[in-house]
Amino acid sequence: MIATSILLGRAVQPVEQVVGSWRVLTDARAAYARLSELAKDFDQGEQRVSMPAPEGRLTSENLSFRLPGSETMVLANITFALAPGEALAIVGPSAAGKSTLARLLTGVWAPSSGHVRLDGADMAYWPREELGPHIGYVPQDVELFDGTVADNIARLGTVDSAAVVAAAQRANAHEMILTLPQGYDTPVGEHGARLSPGQRQRVALARALYGDPQLVVLDEPNSNLDGAGEVALAQAMSALRSAGVTSVVVTHRPSLIAHVDKIMVLGAGRIQQFGPAGEVMKEMQRQSQAIVERKAA
Repeated sequence: MIATSILLGRAVQPVEQVVGSWRVLTDARAAYARLSELAKDFDQGEQRVSMPAPEGRLTSENLSFRLPGSETMVLANITFALAPGEALAIVGPSAAGKSTLARLLTGVWAPSSGHVRLDGADMAYWPREELGPHIGYVPQDVELFDGTVADNIARLGTVDSAAVVAAAQRANAHEMILTLPQGYDTPVGEHGARLSPGQRQRVALARALYGDPQLVVLDEPNSNLDGAGEVALAQAMSALRSAGVTSVVVTHRPSLIAHVDKIMVLGAGRIQQFGPAGEVMKEMQRQSQAIVERKAA
């Protein structure tokens, strides 16, 4: 009798557990039903007219931004314009708002006020699935996804081998990728852990150039590059200008400034200087010299 009682208890234990969890199961099922019903009322977004492929005319109109819940303006009244094919370098001290401006120019973040326009159309008006292929973006902190090098360059879409190789060649990363264990089929690991920071940055540049975008925004694209990577990046930027691609680069290094048409100096979230690269460089040098002379006096 004792043995039978123990065996019977063991046998019915799973059933008792299911009965004990029955209320949790019914609550989960009811919650799923409520969410399914609520989803029917979600805003699907109004149908918008498809925009033609942009030429790359970029305009910022009184652009301002503050973080949610904060009264401090990160950017204030940023106004400038770039013609198709022009290259702009954004420089300035840390916490000047450079990376924030880069995110606003790509539509990653929405401005608190003002507008960013591409070929005259507000970025917010563009359907996201149509705007994405026309923009290339390399963030300050490069993120790669678990997959192959080719998957990441193709933006996790269907891998078009010819387009992937063409993007890598435009980024001058083709030769570097061929040195990897499996070339374009090399798994990068979670967050790109199997690649060095410099390799991740060069793959990210190839990803930004995938599909021939007309606007490319690069946020500190050379922060982890060695000498060869710096040369490859400078050549890629020069090729973008020759191809008529509008480009914006956030940088602290003077090596990239030689490949831009205009320079913007940001300070405390406002434009301190903006204009042709040669004129702004001369003014920056004059100001630096004046500071040195004041300290010497």
